[in-house]
Amino acid sequence: MSQVGPGLRATAYVETEKLNNPKDRRPVEPGAAPPVVEDSGISRWVPALAIVVLWVVAWVLTKGTHTLDLPSLSRTDLHDRLTEIQNGLLESRSTNPFMQFTNAIADVFRSTVDWFQRLLSKPAFPRPVPQIGWLGVTAIATYVGLVVAGWRIALLVVASFLSFGVLGYWDPSMDTLIVVLISVLLAIIIGMPLAVWIGTSARANAVVTVFLDLMQTMPTFVYLLPIVLFFGIGTSAAVVATLIYSLPPIIRIAGFGIREVPTTTIEATDSSGQTYWQRLFKVQLPMARKTIIVGLNQTTLAALSMATLASFVDGPGLGKPVLQGLRVNDVGTAFVPGVLIVVMAVMLDRTTTAASERSERIARGGGHANPLQRRIVVLGGAVVALVAVYLSRTYVSLAEFPTYGIGRSISTAVSDFVSWITTNFGGVTGGLKDGVTDWLLNPVQSVLAESPWYVSFLGIAALALVFGGMRALAVCVVCLLGIRYLDLWHDAMITLNMTLVATVLVMALALVFGVWMARDRRVDLGIRPLLDAGQTIPPFVYLIPVLALFGPSRFTAIVAGIVYAAPAAIKLVADGVKGVSPTTIEAGRSTGQTTWQEITKVQLPMAKGSLVLATNQGLLYVLSMTVIGGLVGAGALGFDVVYGFSRSEAWGKGAAAGLTIVLLGVMLDRITRAAADVRRDDGPGTRRAFNVRLPIGPPGT
Repeated sequence: MSQVGPGLRATAYVETEKLNNPKDRRPVEPGAAPPVVEDSGISRWVPALAIVVLWVVAWVLTKGTHTLDLPSLSRTDLHDRLTEIQNGLLESRSTNPFMQFTNAIADVFRSTVDWFQRLLSKPAFPRPVPQIGWLGVTAIATYVGLVVAGWRIALLVVASFLSFGVLGYWDPSMDTLIVVLISVLLAIIIGMPLAVWIGTSARANAVVTVFLDLMQTMPTFVYLLPIVLFFGIGTSAAVVATLIYSLPPIIRIAGFGIREVPTTTIEATDSSGQTYWQRLFKVQLPMARKTIIVGLNQTTLAALSMATLASFVDGPGLGKPVLQGLRVNDVGTAFVPGVLIVVMAVMLDRTTTAASERSERIARGGGHANPLQRRIVVLGGAVVALVAVYLSRTYVSLAEFPTYGIGRSISTAVSDFVSWITTNFGGVTGGLKDGVTDWLLNPVQSVLAESPWYVSFLGIAALALVFGGMRALAVCVVCLLGIRYLDLWHDAMITLNMTLVATVLVMALALVFGVWMARDRRVDLGIRPLLDAGQTIPPFVYLIPVLALFGPSRFTAIVAGIVYAAPAAIKLVADGVKGVSPTTIEAGRSTGQTTWQEITKVQLPMAKGSLVLATNQGLLYVLSMTVIGGLVGAGALGFDVVYGFSRSEAWGKGAAAGLTIVLLGVMLDRITRAAADVRRDDGPGTRRAFNVRLPIGPPGT
């Protein structure tokens, strides 16, 4: 199991017949040439290149005609019909049973969040402060960290909570944690029974996986449009969106852990006469404990990511000041809350990870060395936490966090620094932006978006056939027909262009750093922690530094997408190259291969499945960011979604744009997945099977 993604790390399962498995490997004679991998994938590039050449010729002869270009503020009859459907649903709130049901759920979520806010973050009338002040909340959180993960995590928790208050964002931080807490608890309640179901039933796994794939392929921004329609804006929409987005990881990962319990163990329990429930609670769940907590980790980070983005529908929390700063291009305003989101993500990630490791040690009999000392620490910590809660309820100064000017000072300093950067290095960043735009973005966009729509349709379908086969072609044709029907073809091609260009750059970085990490353990040890940290950061935050450097433009969204997607792709490439059999590499070296030949003739071809998987994840992560990039001038479908949010009469266009993004994501996912899902003989003495399960796009991946 290899983890990639979330803020979001996704989880990709690559089942590989190891090249150094004696059962599957014929011996290599001493001094003999290493097995040469005749990569059938290379032959795919010949017809692919021919298709591209024909496409370019057709573009030269017909460019600018039948492009289906729709001005950014214009709408079609289909978009207006979708808006009418929305208006009809809103008008029937009091009579439509389904709308009444969703309204009732929204009211429950609103009341629950409001109760928690009065408990932790806002005045509980007639009290001028919350029921539990900052000291009590910090003490409780620290105690939980101490009990579930140890004293190091307790120190991290107390430092994180103090930073929320010292930097001036205590209330928004608590609101974000409230939404995350409620969503994760609901995800566990709903997700664990489903995880048990798919973990114990192959038929259920096949059915549920289809829905999980769709949910995780869908970019986060797209969740918000239908949710606002049925649940309104504000806290209810934030909780529902966060719940839906955070649900798939725990279902998939926990289900995987239950399914991976050894068959021999299951047979042994059956022979002893255990019932289904005894086997589940005494064998399968305990043995899958570590994997289940990994799923909880992924669910928690996904919830934080979506809770931040839900600020766009007036959800409470740290996302609001970040969004405010992005809207007015004020990096200083967005910087401090953005940093606190990262602090919160690291805290939650490290806490759940440490809890997973500790539970594994206890399960193996390596828990706390002195049980009496453990009980004293637990009871003493509980007493301290209760005293802190009492004090925070008694003294206003311990209930309301003191006001400091540190956050404002940091914001001002960041704004001044950004001004200095743009003044002194604007030429460099502008030159880089113009270079990539003129030499990559514009030419590819011209071919994709300025060709007649039917030429682009046929070109994309033909490439899907070449790289993914008939199944990929069928899915591709259905998705392209859907995109054409939704009347946003031109914008879809512009978004596809940004996604493809960014993915090419992501894979360039992945190949360079992935191979370097795989070949040098010291480099791997130095870079991997940075990649892990990068995958913990919610995607929304990536826009802040990139906006500071490049200003609002589509290039800004592309760079943010590259930074967001690169860690997952780099780790997948590194793990794939590292998995190549050492005996195969040694055999090549014995024949005098150079380093370059070793990399290009042996390691990369034999790690092809990981490369395709990295491409798949890169595409979906980048697509997610180009949509969010609509907030910073990316245009195309991202702008259409934002426009649909901001203007009620344009809701239909925003909904059509959201559906178009989903179709693009499904199409790209299925093409790259089909390209990876091959089983073949690589050559003499080697056999490699790729069975790739991709649970997300960014999300997620």
